[in-house]
Amino acid sequence: MRPTRAVASFDSASTFHRVLAQHLHGQGSPALGLGPAARAVSRLLPLVNHAPRAARETLYIWSGWSEAIRARQAGTVDTDAIAEWVCGHYPRRQYPAVLIGSSSGAVAHLAALAGVPWLPQTLLVPVRHRRLDPDDPVRELAELADAREAFVRANPGVAVHHMHDANQDRLMIRRMGYFRFKYQALPAAYAAFLRENLAPGGTVVVVDCEERWPTTAVGDRQVFQHGAVGDATPHEYAHGGPRVAAFLAEQGARRRAWDPPAVDGESPEAEWGFDASLLPGLADLCRAEGFELDRLSFPRADAISGDVAELYRSWYAEQGHAANRLLVGSFALIDVHVPLTHGLVPYWTLFGTRAAHGTLDGYLRDTEPYDEIHLGLFSHGTCSIGRARVEDWDKVLTHARRTGAYCGVDTAAYPQDFASNGRFHRAARALPGSPVEPAPWTWMRDRLRGWRHYVSPSRRS
Repeated sequence: MRPTRAVASFDSASTFHRVLAQHLHGQGSPALGLGPAARAVSRLLPLVNHAPRAARETLYIWSGWSEAIRARQAGTVDTDAIAEWVCGHYPRRQYPAVLIGSSSGAVAHLAALAGVPWLPQTLLVPVRHRRLDPDDPVRELAELADAREAFVRANPGVAVHHMHDANQDRLMIRRMGYFRFKYQALPAAYAAFLRENLAPGGTVVVVDCEERWPTTAVGDRQVFQHGAVGDATPHEYAHGGPRVAAFLAEQGARRRAWDPPAVDGESPEAEWGFDASLLPGLADLCRAEGFELDRLSFPRADAISGDVAELYRSWYAEQGHAANRLLVGSFALIDVHVPLTHGLVPYWTLFGTRAAHGTLDGYLRDTEPYDEIHLGLFSHGTCSIGRARVEDWDKVLTHARRTGAYCGVDTAAYPQDFASNGRFHRAARALPGSPVEPAPWTWMRDRLRGWRHYVSPSRRS
C-alpha cells in the first residue's frame, strides 16, 4: 500500500513533517500544506460553517473516513516504505543536525529556525470499521483485533498503539480506529538518510517526550490506549466522574461513564510519547559514523513551547529585528514558514484545552510583553471535557500591549470552525513583516545546551 494512502494527513505528526519539509524547500503551507486541491476546497469551507451542526459533523467524519484504510488492508501497510516516504520529502543536502523522535509543534518550530529536518517516530494509520458506538471501547478493541495482528506481523520493527478517545476524537472514531505505530528499530531509510545527509561530525537530536499513559497489552507489540492527552485525566477515562457524566449526557449517549478494558501497565503515550526501544540502534549508528547523539527531553508535548519562543526572540534581537509579535498555533493548525518570513515569534499550543490555555497564559505572564498577539484555534468538532471557552482565549489576547486578535478564527463557529484550517495560513501571511534568516546550528546548539531539557555528550556523567 502506498504510504500516502496509509498515513493520515490530518494527524499531528504528518502535519508537522509536511509543513517543515515545505519550509526547508523554501515554501509556505497554505491549507496545512495539503496541496492545490486542498487549497481550493479550503476556500469553500466558510460555507460549511453556516451549515447545520449535523451537516458539519457529517462532513468532518467523512473527510477523515476517506483517508482510512480497510481493516483487511492492514497487513499490506509497509512501515519501511513509509520511512522512505518521510525522508523523501526533505531536500537532499548536508545538514548540521537532524532531529528524530516525538511529535511536537514546538519541535517543528525549533527545526525550522535551524533549517534542519525532523524524522517522526510515530505516525497514524486510521482503519475503517463498521459504525460503532464511540462509547464502547471494548467493542472496537475486538472489532479490529485481526487488523492489529496483521499490521504487526507485516511490520516487525514497530509497535502499534491502538488509541481510542471518545472525548476529543469522538466524531472521527465513529467510523475508524486509530493505529499509531512507533518505530522500535531504526528504519533502514532513516539510517540511510542520516549517513547521506548529516554532515561529518553532525548531531542527531533525539526528541523525547516523556508523556506516558495507562494501557492494556493486547498482543505482541500491541497495546490499547483508552483516552488521550487533553484535559480529562486517565482516572476519568477509566472510572468516570461528574465531568464525564455531564459530557456524555450532552452528547446524547446512553452511558454516563466508559467501561474500558482493564489496564495492566503504562506505555509511551500513543501520539506524543517516545519509545526508548529506538535508542540502541540509533546509538550504534552514531558511534559507527562519528555523529554526536544529543537528547531533548520534556514532560509534555507543549512543555518547551515557551522556551522555543524565547529562542526566536533571542535570535531576532541579535539580528536587530523586533521580537514583539507573537503568532500562536494550535495542534495541527501550524505554519513554520510564516514566522521567519514575517519576523513573527511562534508559540504552539497542544489542543484548545484549559491545560494548554493555562500553559500559554503562564508564559505570557512571565515573559516580556508582546506588542501583538495573533491567535489560531484548532477545531476538532466536539465540545470536549476541559475545553477552554472562547472567553478564556479572549483573556489571553489581553496580554498584548497593542493588538490582540484571532488569526483566521470564526469564534462563533468554534469548536466546529473547520474553515480555520485554510484561513489560518492566509491570515498569518497577510500580516505585515520582514524576513529573518535562519539561525546557524552552532548558535542554536550552544543555547540548547543551556536548557534543563537538553542533554549533550559534554553534559553526560
